[in-house]
Amino acid sequence: MKKILTALALCATSVAALAQTPAPAAPAGAGTVKFAVNGMVCAFCAQGIEKRLTKMSETGPLYINLAQKVVAVQPKPGKSIDVAKVKAEIIEAGYEVTSAQPVPQTVAAIRAEMKSK
Repeated sequence: MKKILTALALCATSVAALAQTPAPAAPAGAGTVKFAVNGMVCAFCAQGIEKRLTKMSETGPLYINLAQKVVAVQPKPGKSIDVAKVKAEIIEAGYEVTSAQPVPQTVAAIRAEMKSK
C-alpha cells in the first residue's frame, strides 16, 4: 500500500509540473490558410474579397494574387481561421473556392514567394 501511495504522489507531482509548463510558442505563420479562388480577374474582384474578409473578427493580414488565383489569410494574434467561414465569405462575394490549405508561412512570406515567381 505504501508503494502505491508513493507512486500516486510522484504522479501528482509530475502532473502538477506539466500543468505549469508553458506551451511552446506557435510558429509565426501558424494558422495561415491559402485558398485557391477562381473568378478573380481584376483589382475590383480583389477589393471585394478583401473588404469582406477584413470585416471578420479573426482575420489579420491578407494577400490576394489575381494571376496565381490565391487568397492567403493569416489570423489575428490569439485567433484562428475558421476555414468554412472564410470560404463562405469568398463564395458570397461571387467566387469559386477550389481548395483551402493550411500553410506554415506568414502572409508576408507568401507575398514574397509569389513575387519571386
